[in-house]
Amino acid sequence: MNDPQNVHHHDGPVFNGDVHNSQIAWGNEQVTQNQQNTSAVAPGHQALAELVTDLLRQLPQAGLADREREDAESAAREVLTEITRPEPEEGRLRRALGMLKGALAPVATGVAAGTAVGAQEWARTAIEGLTRLV
Repeated sequence: MNDPQNVHHHDGPVFNGDVHNSQIAWGNEQVTQNQQNTSAVAPGHQALAELVTDLLRQLPQAGLADREREDAESAAREVLTEITRPEPEEGRLRRALGMLKGALAPVATGVAAGTAVGAQEWARTAIEGLTRLV
């Protein structure tokens, strides 16, 4: 009696879980891919979206340790997620902004070691902007 054999042919990508917002290039020698995610910002939150987007772009140069940078990035993304909802929930937005300002506070106060030159003023300006816009 022969046991059935499982034969797996992996001729392409295999995903063991959910895949969202992904682009895959397979079997190509050169690939150029572009993806635009344009979500409408809720009315009245455009300036905040610009500030947070700019903050995310500049964050890697601030010289934060990986964990602090990841916390700040996560909080910034939560802010952007909330303000791209048709009707942002103010409580969630306040909490995400509080986490973002909290992540930037050690840089602004000079407590964070190893931050880049000018990062303290940059973080202080970012916190002031976040506070002013909400």
